[in-house]
Amino acid sequence: MDIKNLRLNYKKSTIDFENLIDSPIQLFINWFSDALKINKKEANACVLSTVSLDNFPSSRVVLLKDINVNGFTFFSNYQSSKAKDIDANPNVALNFYWPELERQVRITGTAKKIAINDSDTYFESRPRDSQMGAWLSDQSKVINLDYNFMDTLNSLQAKFKDKALTRPLHWGGYCIFPVKVEFWQGRPSRLHDRLVYEIDGKKWNKKRLAP
Repeated sequence: MDIKNLRLNYKKSTIDFENLIDSPIQLFINWFSDALKINKKEANACVLSTVSLDNFPSSRVVLLKDINVNGFTFFSNYQSSKAKDIDANPNVALNFYWPELERQVRITGTAKKIAINDSDTYFESRPRDSQMGAWLSDQSKVINLDYNFMDTLNSLQAKFKDKALTRPLHWGGYCIFPVKVEFWQGRPSRLHDRLVYEIDGKKWNKKRLAP
Protein backbone atom coordinates (compact mmCIF):
# COMPACT_ATOMS: atom_id res chain seq x y z
CA MET A 1 0.00 0.00 0.00
CA ASP A 2 1.43 3.32 -1.08
CA ILE A 3 0.01 5.27 1.87
CA LYS A 4 2.72 7.93 1.84
CA ASN A 5 1.45 9.32 -1.45
CA LEU A 6 -2.19 9.64 -0.42
CA ARG A 7 -2.88 13.36 -0.31
CA LEU A 8 -5.44 15.96 -1.35
CA ASN A 9 -4.95 19.64 -2.08
CA TYR A 10 -7.83 21.33 -0.23
CA LYS A 11 -9.38 24.33 -1.97
CA LYS A 12 -13.16 24.35 -1.50
CA SER A 13 -13.55 27.24 0.94
CA THR A 14 -11.91 29.65 3.37
CA ILE A 15 -12.58 31.30 6.74
CA ASP A 16 -13.28 35.03 6.52
CA PHE A 17 -11.19 36.29 9.43
CA GLU A 18 -12.37 39.87 8.88
CA ASN A 19 -16.03 39.04 9.53
CA LEU A 20 -16.11 36.55 12.38
CA ILE A 21 -19.21 35.53 14.34
CA ASP A 22 -18.96 36.18 18.09
CA SER A 23 -20.41 32.81 19.11
CA PRO A 24 -18.82 29.47 18.18
CA ILE A 25 -22.21 27.83 18.68
CA GLN A 26 -23.71 29.94 15.90
CA LEU A 27 -20.74 29.35 13.60
CA PHE A 28 -21.04 25.61 14.27
CA ILE A 29 -24.74 25.72 13.39
CA ASN A 30 -23.86 27.48 10.12
CA TRP A 31 -21.25 24.85 9.26
CA PHE A 32 -23.53 22.02 10.35
CA SER A 33 -26.30 23.37 8.10
CA ASP A 34 -23.86 23.29 5.18
CA ALA A 35 -22.95 19.68 6.04
CA LEU A 36 -26.62 18.67 6.21
CA LYS A 37 -27.18 19.90 2.67
CA ILE A 38 -24.58 17.40 1.48
CA ASN A 39 -25.02 14.52 3.91
CA LYS A 40 -28.45 14.44 5.56
CA LYS A 41 -27.99 11.01 7.15
CA GLU A 42 -24.66 11.23 8.96
CA ALA A 43 -23.61 14.86 9.19
CA ASN A 44 -24.25 14.55 12.95
CA ALA A 45 -21.75 11.72 13.39
CA CYS A 46 -18.79 12.76 15.54
CA VAL A 47 -15.97 11.22 17.54
CA LEU A 48 -16.31 11.46 21.32
CA SER A 49 -13.09 11.08 23.30
CA THR A 50 -12.97 10.36 27.03
CA VAL A 51 -10.31 9.43 29.58
CA SER A 52 -10.76 6.52 31.98
CA LEU A 53 -10.05 6.43 35.70
CA ASP A 54 -6.66 4.86 34.95
CA ASN A 55 -5.85 7.65 32.46
CA PHE A 56 -6.35 5.72 29.21
CA PRO A 57 -8.07 7.65 26.39
CA SER A 58 -10.91 6.13 24.36
CA SER A 59 -12.67 7.36 21.24
CA ARG A 60 -15.88 6.26 19.56
CA VAL A 61 -18.42 7.63 17.09
CA VAL A 62 -21.64 9.02 18.56
CA LEU A 63 -24.53 10.96 17.04
CA LEU A 64 -25.20 14.59 17.90
CA LYS A 65 -28.89 14.99 18.75
CA ASP A 66 -29.23 18.61 19.83
CA ILE A 67 -27.40 21.94 19.64
CA ASN A 68 -28.39 24.84 21.85
CA VAL A 69 -26.86 27.83 23.64
CA ASN A 70 -25.50 25.50 26.32
CA GLY A 71 -23.72 23.07 24.05
CA PHE A 72 -23.90 19.74 22.25
CA THR A 73 -26.11 16.81 23.29
CA PHE A 74 -25.79 13.08 22.64
CA PHE A 75 -27.46 10.05 24.26
CA SER A 76 -26.02 6.89 25.75
CA ASN A 77 -26.38 4.04 28.20
CA TYR A 78 -25.35 5.45 31.59
CA GLN A 79 -23.64 2.13 32.42
CA SER A 80 -21.46 2.08 29.29
CA SER A 81 -17.69 2.50 29.17
CA LYS A 82 -18.01 6.09 28.00
CA ALA A 83 -20.41 6.89 30.85
CA LYS A 84 -18.01 5.40 33.40
CA ASP A 85 -15.21 7.51 31.92
CA ILE A 86 -17.35 10.64 32.19
CA ASP A 87 -18.21 9.79 35.81
CA ALA A 88 -14.48 9.63 36.55
CA ASN A 89 -13.48 12.60 34.40
CA PRO A 90 -16.17 14.81 32.80
CA ASN A 91 -13.65 16.60 30.56
CA VAL A 92 -14.23 15.31 27.02
CA ALA A 93 -13.62 16.14 23.37
CA LEU A 94 -15.79 15.99 20.25
CA ASN A 95 -14.51 15.92 16.70
CA PHE A 96 -16.61 16.52 13.59
CA TYR A 97 -15.11 15.91 10.15
CA TRP A 98 -16.98 16.71 6.95
CA PRO A 99 -14.66 15.67 4.09
CA GLU A 100 -17.11 16.86 1.44
CA LEU A 101 -16.57 20.41 2.75
CA GLU A 102 -12.93 19.91 3.80
CA ARG A 103 -13.91 21.04 7.29
CA GLN A 104 -13.26 19.87 10.82
CA VAL A 105 -14.54 21.13 14.19
CA ARG A 106 -12.82 20.21 17.45
CA ILE A 107 -14.71 20.80 20.70
CA THR A 108 -13.34 20.54 24.24
CA GLY A 109 -15.70 20.78 27.19
CA THR A 110 -17.39 19.26 30.19
CA ALA A 111 -20.06 16.57 29.87
CA LYS A 112 -23.05 16.62 32.21
CA LYS A 113 -26.27 14.60 32.26
CA ILE A 114 -29.23 16.54 30.91
CA ALA A 115 -32.51 16.95 32.80
CA ILE A 116 -34.58 13.78 33.25
CA ASN A 117 -37.56 15.34 31.49
CA ASP A 118 -35.42 16.17 28.46
CA SER A 119 -34.17 12.58 28.25
CA ASP A 120 -37.77 11.35 28.57
CA THR A 121 -38.93 13.64 25.76
CA TYR A 122 -36.21 12.49 23.39
CA PHE A 123 -36.76 8.81 24.24
CA GLU A 124 -40.47 9.15 23.44
CA SER A 125 -39.60 10.58 20.02
CA ARG A 126 -37.45 7.57 19.05
CA PRO A 127 -38.75 4.74 16.84
CA ARG A 128 -40.04 1.79 18.87
CA ASP A 129 -37.19 -0.45 17.66
CA SER A 130 -34.67 2.08 18.97
CA GLN A 131 -36.54 2.26 22.27
CA MET A 132 -36.34 -1.53 22.49
CA GLY A 133 -32.61 -1.35 21.82
CA ALA A 134 -32.10 0.94 24.82
CA TRP A 135 -33.80 -1.64 27.03
CA LEU A 136 -32.15 -4.61 25.38
CA SER A 137 -28.44 -3.84 25.44
CA ASP A 138 -26.18 -3.84 28.49
CA GLN A 139 -23.78 -1.65 26.53
CA SER A 140 -20.07 -2.48 26.84
CA LYS A 141 -20.64 -5.56 29.03
CA VAL A 142 -19.03 -8.84 27.98
CA ILE A 143 -21.49 -11.36 26.51
CA ASN A 144 -21.13 -14.87 25.10
CA LEU A 145 -19.95 -15.15 21.50
CA ASP A 146 -23.13 -17.06 20.66
CA TYR A 147 -25.47 -14.73 22.57
CA ASN A 148 -28.90 -14.63 20.92
CA PHE A 149 -30.47 -11.18 21.17
CA MET A 150 -33.69 -12.43 19.62
CA ASP A 151 -34.59 -14.41 22.75
CA THR A 152 -34.27 -11.28 24.88
CA LEU A 153 -36.04 -9.17 22.27
CA ASN A 154 -38.99 -11.57 22.06
CA SER A 155 -39.34 -11.52 25.84
CA LEU A 156 -39.19 -7.73 25.88
CA GLN A 157 -41.75 -7.42 23.10
CA ALA A 158 -44.13 -9.69 25.02
CA LYS A 159 -43.64 -7.65 28.18
CA PHE A 160 -44.47 -4.36 26.45
CA LYS A 161 -47.09 -5.67 24.04
CA ASP A 162 -49.68 -2.95 23.38
CA LYS A 163 -47.88 -0.71 25.89
CA ALA A 164 -45.78 2.40 25.49
CA LEU A 165 -42.12 1.98 26.39
CA THR A 166 -40.85 4.31 29.08
CA ARG A 167 -37.22 5.38 29.19
CA PRO A 168 -35.00 2.97 31.13
CA LEU A 169 -33.31 4.79 34.00
CA HIS A 170 -29.90 3.64 32.80
CA TRP A 171 -30.24 5.54 29.52
CA GLY A 172 -30.26 9.27 28.79
CA GLY A 173 -28.51 12.32 27.45
CA TYR A 174 -25.35 14.25 28.08
CA CYS A 175 -24.70 17.87 27.18
CA ILE A 176 -21.14 18.92 26.46
CA PHE A 177 -20.61 22.48 27.67
CA PRO A 178 -17.77 23.80 25.48
CA VAL A 179 -14.78 25.74 26.75
CA LYS A 180 -12.82 25.61 23.49
CA VAL A 181 -13.97 25.21 19.89
CA GLU A 182 -11.64 25.09 16.89
CA PHE A 183 -12.80 25.45 13.29
CA TRP A 184 -10.50 24.04 10.60
CA GLN A 185 -10.90 24.73 6.91
CA GLY A 186 -8.64 22.89 4.51
CA ARG A 187 -6.59 25.16 2.24
CA PRO A 188 -4.13 24.65 -0.62
CA SER A 189 -0.53 23.64 0.11
CA ARG A 190 -1.52 22.63 3.66
CA LEU A 191 -1.85 26.32 4.63
CA HIS A 192 -5.10 25.56 6.43
CA ASP A 193 -7.35 28.14 8.08
CA ARG A 194 -7.68 27.56 11.83
CA LEU A 195 -9.93 29.61 14.12
CA VAL A 196 -10.24 28.88 17.83
CA TYR A 197 -12.76 30.21 20.35
CA GLU A 198 -11.93 30.00 24.07
CA ILE A 199 -14.33 30.90 26.85
CA ASP A 200 -13.34 33.62 29.33
CA GLY A 201 -16.14 33.93 31.87
CA LYS A 202 -19.13 34.58 29.64
CA LYS A 203 -17.12 35.95 26.71
CA TRP A 204 -15.64 34.01 23.81
CA ASN A 205 -12.15 35.09 22.76
CA LYS A 206 -11.18 34.45 19.14
CA LYS A 207 -7.69 33.53 17.91
CA ARG A 208 -6.22 32.44 14.62
CA LEU A 209 -3.78 29.51 14.74
CA ALA A 210 -0.94 28.70 12.38
CA PRO A 211 -1.58 25.72 10.10
